[in-house]
Amino acid sequence: MRRAVPRTTALVGAGLAVALAGCLYAAAGAASSGGEDGGGGGDGGEPPGPGSATVRTMSAAAVVDSAVRPQAPALEGADLDGKPVGLAEFRGQVVVLNVWGSWCGPCRAEADDLERLSGQTRAQGVRFLGINTRDRDRATARSFVRAHGLGFPSLHDPTGELLLRFPPALLNPQTIPSTLVIDRRGRIAVSIGGAVTEEELSPLLTRVAQETS
Repeated sequence: MRRAVPRTTALVGAGLAVALAGCLYAAAGAASSGGEDGGGGGDGGEPPGPGSATVRTMSAAAVVDSAVRPQAPALEGADLDGKPVGLAEFRGQVVVLNVWGSWCGPCRAEADDLERLSGQTRAQGVRFLGINTRDRDRATARSFVRAHGLGFPSLHDPTGELLLRFPPALLNPQTIPSTLVIDRRGRIAVSIGGAVTEEELSPLLTRVAQETS
């Protein structure tokens, strides 16, 4: 459709071993490669840290088996307008949790696709929630939201405290952007490190949204 964006991707499915919360479970993996963090400096943010070695798999097989999905941590706080928002209010729906910063080039590249998917999947019971990180000033983050017409809320997390609640195997706080898909029972079904396109994310959302349990 467009663009080739430098990215790092870690998808949890069948083949990549991940130790989490005392459990060792299998995840889907294809080809491993080195990656670089997707961000850039400026706009009141901080320069991102280095990327990490990654596994690239973008298929429906990348969805974690239902029997071994880890529970997502509790997330709540204020959005970019200072209003309370939390992950718990979306329970019973599939949630796309996207970590972004206004200073991050790949975040700008994926934003339009995410907004488009947010509208397309709403009837399937899918909701989008952002985590805005490293933007000290909410006004800078709100400018990003307006520029891309984002209609979904974002938690303001300037210090990255919310990101540290996730195991780094699933959400590396140094890899921005990152996207998680959380199933209707509040469990992490997909983890993607790096920018994602509509074509890549759409089949994964369809798979998780069609689950009955």
